[in-house]
Order: sequence, then structure tokens, then C-alpha cells
Amino acid sequence: MEPSMRARTFVVLVEDRPGVLDRVASLFRRRAYNIESLAVGHTERPGVSHITIVMNADDRVARLVEANLYKLVDVLNVEDVSNVPSVTRDLALIKVRAGHERRAEVMQVGEVFRARVVDVSPDALIFEITGTEDKINRLVEVLRPFGILGLARTGRVAMAREQTPAEEFAHEGVV
Repeated sequence: MEPSMRARTFVVLVEDRPGVLDRVASLFRRRAYNIESLAVGHTERPGVSHITIVMNADDRVARLVEANLYKLVDVLNVEDVSNVPSVTRDLALIKVRAGHERRAEVMQVGEVFRARVVDVSPDALIFEITGTEDKINRLVEVLRPFGILGLARTGRVAMAREQTPAEEFAHEGVV
């Protein structure tokens, strides 16, 4: 990655209609931009979906992507939350070999990372973990010696935090 390139996170609110995700993804494909992470889901508003897109870009490309997203007809709002206080989370389901003799040890590892056991079978456990991408990566690496039988990850979801009046003024250079 070039020095000016860094991870950018866009939160895009769109009308919940067929083909919208395809148009958003095509915008990236046509310009040869790689999407590192993509997550889509419903919002609190009926008919509106929340898309979180993570890509590596410099400032110029990030501004261009934001402007081009706004040009899509079904896009309601675009927010680059890369430089604002925000909450980001990933989710993973990890199936780990855990026979009777090692089950307690595997469960203890999961507890350290606050992962929940969501399924138990005679030879395996399935953990659910929510957190930063780094936290999930660390758990995967610690579990790898036990034998990972399956791994399913969501893309990152993000939401900007509400700013206090003092934070808003500081952001505008007033304070």
C-alpha cells in the first residue's frame, strides 16, 4: 500500500430496491477499486438499507468515490467515517476441533476473547465473536493449532458516533 493510501470506511444509506447493491459494486468495479469489506443490512427506517464499504484509498480517491456514490439514483446519504469518531465491528463464526479431552482448553481460549459458544457437537465447537478485525484475527490465530474446521466472517459494519457540542466545535476549529 502506498504511504498516502489507508483504509477508508464509507457508510451509505440506500433505498432498499433490487439492483442497488449491484450498481454500488459496479461503481467500484468500473474504476478498478478493490472493496476490502462490504456489509449490507436493514436500518430502523423501512425501505432503507445500510451499506458499509471499506477500501484502501488516498484522500483524492476517497473524495471521488464519495462524489460518485452520490450520483447513483438510489443513494440517499454517504458518510466517510474514516476520520470521525465511529464504532466499527466485524462478526465471525469459527468452528474448532474440540474433542472431549481438549474442549475445556478450547473454551477457555474463547472466553479470553469474549467469544460465545453457539454450537457444540461431539468433536467441535462453534464460536461467535464480535469485535474489531484485529481481535477476530488474533482469536483465529490462537485457535489455529486446535484445528479450525470452518470460518465465516461478515464484512465490517460501522456507525458514526454522536458528537457532543464541544467535539463539533473542535472539529470545525472553533475550540
